[in-house]
Amino acid sequence: MSQNIHRREFIRNSSLAGLSLGLSVNNIQSFLPIQKDRVRIGLIGVGLRGQEHVRLMADRNDVEIIAMADPDKQMMADAQKIISKAGKKSPIEFGNGNNDYKNLLNRKDIDAVIIATPWEWHIVQAIDAMKAGKIPGVEVCGAIKLQDCWDIVHTSEKTKISAMILENVCYRRDVMAVLNMVRQGMFGELLHLQGGYEHDLRGVKFNDGINPYNSGVEFGEKGFSEAKWRTQHSVDRNGELYPTHGLGPVATMIDMNRGNRLTKLSSVATKSRGLHKYILDHPKGGPNHPNAKINFKLGDIVTTQIQTANGETIVLTHDTNSPRPYNLGFRVQGTDGIWQDNHAGGFNEGLIYFEGKSKPHTWENTEAYMKQYDHPLWKKYEKNAEGAGHGGMDWFVDNAFIESIKRNTEFPLDVYDLATLYSITPLSEKSIAEGGSLQTIPDFTNGKWQSRKPIFCAGQNDY
Repeated sequence: MSQNIHRREFIRNSSLAGLSLGLSVNNIQSFLPIQKDRVRIGLIGVGLRGQEHVRLMADRNDVEIIAMADPDKQMMADAQKIISKAGKKSPIEFGNGNNDYKNLLNRKDIDAVIIATPWEWHIVQAIDAMKAGKIPGVEVCGAIKLQDCWDIVHTSEKTKISAMILENVCYRRDVMAVLNMVRQGMFGELLHLQGGYEHDLRGVKFNDGINPYNSGVEFGEKGFSEAKWRTQHSVDRNGELYPTHGLGPVATMIDMNRGNRLTKLSSVATKSRGLHKYILDHPKGGPNHPNAKINFKLGDIVTTQIQTANGETIVLTHDTNSPRPYNLGFRVQGTDGIWQDNHAGGFNEGLIYFEGKSKPHTWENTEAYMKQYDHPLWKKYEKNAEGAGHGGMDWFVDNAFIESIKRNTEFPLDVYDLATLYSITPLSEKSIAEGGSLQTIPDFTNGKWQSRKPIFCAGQNDY
């Protein structure tokens, strides 16, 4: 949010650990006066990520953007330009410091909010939204503390208001085609899956303090955009800091929290060298630069192994501080075949093999399979998603959020999924600190995972 205010100074002021676990959140809301033809939205955080949500919401005829909260005046002005360009009414601004979003939440003419703020604010603001009677859509990260995950579940169950985790990669076109193949049994019984966040972010974590894409060696108050807050996590923490892009898509394939669940994990990390070397080697840095004296805690490559109730294993990789091309490293392997993503997200790239169909011990290109098994949702809404961020998948995740609210149906990625995916971060930190010790992943559904039916792109609640 702010160029001038430390976002890390957000204070957690909600503790809901004593709330009952016995309640259930089966729909989006049970008492809010939602108008079925439109949703009245507030946006909390309109920085570079939040502005994509602003653009997508402004393009919709069934959404009215009522207000926006962000203490960064430039980001607010940029967001207003997007709305003006779309020919929509200028939203009310709440930019008076870090906590002015609470005044947005007090408004009676807002049904739901989209939260796209620095990581440490996500659950705090989602909880505040639920308590104010607003439905939150929450951008992705990992939790700061495990208790945060319980707090948002308890609040949701008490208020009867669910939340949606806005994990856009679950809607990536090739991922959904593979999901379609999984559901048709082409891979047989699933055995092992992989994913991760393998993305060189050194130029984002360190910039010139003016533009996030201008390479530099500054962060914190001297940085810009994500460098103002994200880099500090690499200073302070060692764990799987950004698990949801890699885990969310494969979790839908194994029916996480809906007939299956994640049970245990173990994490290890390499030494930390990448960020220090980047500063030393950069023309604006060098051994005498103050940031060259910083000891970064985050290992350059963090590997997390996960076990599931139904016997599959999952491996996650977090790699953002070393030189490499972008790749999420997906792999889906079953008793009858295997798919591997070896690209940066192109629909017709990758490798696939099916026993009895492919030439023995020989990879096939995925192009023919991707065309044949393109998910019906993509076929239906391809034109709508044209021009949307991240190859169109941003449109799909935002559309699911809005349509679920309008129809008062379950979110395809709900508060239990949010808590589970977010919990990987603090659990991985604890595992690494204890030499790779095995950690138990809580059952945030309190046993309901055994009877809940899969709904993600499964023919119901498909928008």
